[in-house]
Amino acid sequence: MARVLIVEDESNMRKVLSANLRQDRHVLVEAATVKEGLQAVHGNDFEVVLLDQKLPDGEGSEVLKAIQQLEPSTAVVLLTAYGTVELAVEAMRSGAFDFLTKPFSSDNLRAVVDRAAEWSLLQRENHLLRSTVDRLEGQSEIRGKSASVAKLRELISRVGPTDATVLITGETGTGKELVARAIHRNSTRANKPLISVNCAAFSETLLESELFGHERGAFTGADKIRHGLFEAAHQGTLFLDEAGEMSAGAQAKLLRVLAEGKITRVGSTVARDVDVRVLVATHRDLRKEVQEGNFRQDLYYRLAIVPVAVPPLRERITDIPEIAEYLLHQIASDLKTTKRALHPDALQQLMSYSFPGNVRELRNLLERACILTSGSEILWFDLPEVQDEADAESGLPVFNGASLPEEFHLRSTLASWERRIIEQTLTKTNGSKTEAARRLGLSKSDLSYKLSKYGL
Repeated sequence: MARVLIVEDESNMRKVLSANLRQDRHVLVEAATVKEGLQAVHGNDFEVVLLDQKLPDGEGSEVLKAIQQLEPSTAVVLLTAYGTVELAVEAMRSGAFDFLTKPFSSDNLRAVVDRAAEWSLLQRENHLLRSTVDRLEGQSEIRGKSASVAKLRELISRVGPTDATVLITGETGTGKELVARAIHRNSTRANKPLISVNCAAFSETLLESELFGHERGAFTGADKIRHGLFEAAHQGTLFLDEAGEMSAGAQAKLLRVLAEGKITRVGSTVARDVDVRVLVATHRDLRKEVQEGNFRQDLYYRLAIVPVAVPPLRERITDIPEIAEYLLHQIASDLKTTKRALHPDALQQLMSYSFPGNVRELRNLLERACILTSGSEILWFDLPEVQDEADAESGLPVFNGASLPEEFHLRSTLASWERRIIEQTLTKTNGSKTEAARRLGLSKSDLSYKLSKYGL
């Protein structure tokens, strides 16, 4: 059973269509003109539309275009008295699901409508699944179960479906771009492009050209017209990372875009309309920048409609185990190696570290450890930068650049370390046990025992 709209000007044909389709218990709405058809489409939701090509007040294609804009998953079946191959091809190109040539049999009509209804249902289910997956993916990269992360997710879910400009603040490496992606995926623009640009990576002239485009001859080297990122992101989202680094000129142009929805290319006087949602990130305190005269106050208020603060890693240390596990999976995939485990002692060290570089630094530390270690576990001495500042200041012994944890499993740590040294020595001796035993100061029998013990 489907909701079916019949747009047909001949009353007898409408009666025939309705009588046949009622046998399958479809819910029917009838219209005799383009105007009536458009009113029905705007006021109802149909799975199938039977649409006559020739109507008293216009072409059926007008209704078809309206349906494609309002609900593309609606299956449109064109009704025509001129059945040709060319017409069929044209109908499919214009977005119709199928076409029927008058006169048609009852069985053929019912079969086509059933197939159209099934196709429409599948399209809607697929759209729902894609939307659900996209929303889940948008949040999945933001790991952790701490209260601050829960609050962040809640804020993303609220601001995402709006078109509000969002100012994302946080220290370097906290994941501001992940938050921007999550906001975009939770928005009505999710199926449109998300374009990112790091404002700190360009000089003043190049940044304006990058954002707003330029005309040929606008400056030295501008040998052709260039479309800017605002034009490329039309109907989508533009993420401006490190927006606090923008020059006064770029700030003025950005303010105009936010206020009027218009951009002007460098070297041009023609304003062009753009429909872009802007997300902005910075590690700077823009309020302070405004007070010091480095950032426009009016632009700040335009950007900070919804401020979103991303907490530093040191303020959510309970999330480190989950984040580390997630990163180790990513690293193993990127390096095409077996996933390394994180020894409890190493995890303890990570959770006592201040992480000035936040999640980005955590990934770098784990990636380097995965590359350099030959064992299946990352041990505490594989993370030399991870020092407990309090222990270091109090004069606790430091080993290999890393302060000793308060507690760790000495036996398992020494065994893992011994195995690794033996492996590395055998690699250096090209597998010669005699030479390896000599370098290690062991007898051949002792080395053979250890090789057997560690399964080497």
